[in-house]
Amino acid sequence: MTSSQAGLPVVDVANLIRHGEDDRAAREIESACRASGFFYISGHGVDPGLIARLNRSARDFFALPEADKLEIAMARGGRAWRGFFPVGAELTSGVPDQKEGLYFGTELGPDAPQVRAGLPLHGANLFPRQVPELRGAVLEYLAAMTATAQAVMRGIAQSLGLSPDYFAASYTANPTVLFRIFHYPPTPPESTAWGVGEHTDYGLLTLLLQDDNGGLQVRAPDPAPTQPQASAAQDADQKATTGAHPENWLDAPPIPETFVCNIGDMLDRMTGGWYRSTPHRVRNVSGNERLSFPFFFDPDFTAEVPPLPGRAATGDPGGAKRWDGQDLRAFTGTYGEYLVRKVGKVFPELSADVGGGIAPGIGPTT
Repeated sequence: MTSSQAGLPVVDVANLIRHGEDDRAAREIESACRASGFFYISGHGVDPGLIARLNRSARDFFALPEADKLEIAMARGGRAWRGFFPVGAELTSGVPDQKEGLYFGTELGPDAPQVRAGLPLHGANLFPRQVPELRGAVLEYLAAMTATAQAVMRGIAQSLGLSPDYFAASYTANPTVLFRIFHYPPTPPESTAWGVGEHTDYGLLTLLLQDDNGGLQVRAPDPAPTQPQASAAQDADQKATTGAHPENWLDAPPIPETFVCNIGDMLDRMTGGWYRSTPHRVRNVSGNERLSFPFFFDPDFTAEVPPLPGRAATGDPGGAKRWDGQDLRAFTGTYGEYLVRKVGKVFPELSADVGGGIAPGIGPTT
């Protein structure tokens, strides 16, 4: 295991990809998930040519006039919640994000059981007629990343003392797969706006492809209370030498041929806080157009998500409270209910399409 400039570890997952298990990678994943919940993965084997095609076709799409992009607006995706949204249309904690984007997921036709049952976030993707190459690139990328995520989850299972196929045989046998492409315009130096504000991810695992422009920040563990407060000059020195920001944020810069990996709320819940979903945020100060490609690999939409067996069930009773004060153990119901309630706060105007009673067992969320 190596470390990035910001101190986040880089885990080589080549043996997990090839052989389905790797004690060394499992130990490194455990250390990373206990420390921050964030790490990079190398050795993933995803075709660089595919990544280049995806990046190129995405840039072609975002260069289109707004009217062309709105031909596949999310409102046209119905209950599947797929398509394009403009800058400011997505909210984080009630505040508009300074980004535009595309929502995709597993491609399902009208006869798929999930679609016939009316499950939200399931259905056909919307693709732009002006950039026909995007469809093939997205669908091929979804297949490649699903295989990569299953391999990483095998390492996570090993890291928790479980059989490597624990998740693949249960929660991710029929995973909820969601994929986004986000375009962040440059943020003016004087602006206090965020491309996306502080948040955690909802599911099990996120695999993030970044372009070369950076902007992702990860909240690091708070320093011990006995430490003296740093001066402004010391804060500047710390940022220059370690990538850390005041208030204990770390840059997670792009590293060639890697993905950033982080765990989500459901793995936090399943481990009783032994592994924590960590807040992160984005501000594009590069002066360039920034693209990011987050791939979300989550439990079966219809599955309940109880605590894991074994040592993970004991959780981390001595751990700090979550950043948002939420108790992830407090809700009952399925992952789909949790997800729909969360996504409904991001797009309030779309949440009405799935009905207010979709998530009766979920407590307050942010």
